[in-house]
Amino acid sequence: MKSRRAFVLTGLGTLLSVGNLHQDAFASQPSISNSLSEGVPDWPLGLPDSQGIANSAMNKILDAGESLGVMRSLLVVRNGTLIAERYYGGAAVSDLLAVNSVTKSVASILVGLALRQGKITSLSNPVSMLLPEEAAKLQTSPANSVTLDQILTGTSGLVYDYRTQIRLLANAPDPVRFAQGLPCEPHTPAAWAYNDAAVSLISPILERAVGLPVDEFATRHLFSRLGIEHFNWTRDKVGRCMSYMGLKLRTRDLAKIAWSMANGGQWGGVQVIPVGWVDDSTKPRVSASWQVAPISDTGYGYLWFTGNLNGRQVAWAWGYGAQFAMIVPSLHLAIVTSATDPRPQNLPRQNASVMNLVARVIELAS
Repeated sequence: MKSRRAFVLTGLGTLLSVGNLHQDAFASQPSISNSLSEGVPDWPLGLPDSQGIANSAMNKILDAGESLGVMRSLLVVRNGTLIAERYYGGAAVSDLLAVNSVTKSVASILVGLALRQGKITSLSNPVSMLLPEEAAKLQTSPANSVTLDQILTGTSGLVYDYRTQIRLLANAPDPVRFAQGLPCEPHTPAAWAYNDAAVSLISPILERAVGLPVDEFATRHLFSRLGIEHFNWTRDKVGRCMSYMGLKLRTRDLAKIAWSMANGGQWGGVQVIPVGWVDDSTKPRVSASWQVAPISDTGYGYLWFTGNLNGRQVAWAWGYGAQFAMIVPSLHLAIVTSATDPRPQNLPRQNASVMNLVARVIELAS
């Protein structure tokens, strides 16, 4: 048996090691619950067959992840139990890994929390109401008329090409002014379009509404309630946390967010995310032009992709390079992946390869 294989299927007496931890350390420990400073457990862990999935079949999927050569991690949660976890390419359970545009879906959750608190009164409010000081500086900007609902559903109508403008946005001295400088599509209503610049407005909107920096708001009202203690969040040139990318999390912690969404917003029996916001976010509101096999009928909720897989409704957060946080509420299932950032020409193949692994897990659980 290899002593340093990056693999966990917890609950087995002959457990393989993780990083520098060895088999003997787990010989009398069939399950692990890491204690955090606020008393929130990390994860209840168990074997796949404890949740109705064959151990051997799950192992084959984890092995297939190794063969892809791009994976960093693959975690599977069912019924609130972490049943499979493997790290690849030298990654480890404690690593903070970039989730890229999965950050958007986390920002969506924060909007839902601000709504619940009454800090944001309506998704129909336009940018001119949500950022009045900024709107007053450039009163003719099409962005001022965009509503928060349109930002969340990808239907702002602002013209933006993520392939050529992402670096310009990331390096903009003022991201709000960058978004205000974008022209607007003439079509009404606007079709779905992936738009980092529009989503970048969520950070200043939240900051103004809640009176806190976005990372502090997230820590108080989301991360701490899930036992997420460590994260990194890239800031823009103004000093705000980016709401369209830039978040780094342990994959276990991203899995907490995914499972909470799959579980109606609950973590450990506590309602962390409003159940109505979970439903609204993962309901297809508009057709999305992005596709990734084998999922069909791709749609978009509130910064969450939606689709159909073998007759089951699924929803997922999607970050560049196949950073996926997939939820399948009907199966009480969440699957989280991280992978390396590919060259743009290799991106479609990598997305499809990793999503195929996710689909195989869903098939096992069906």
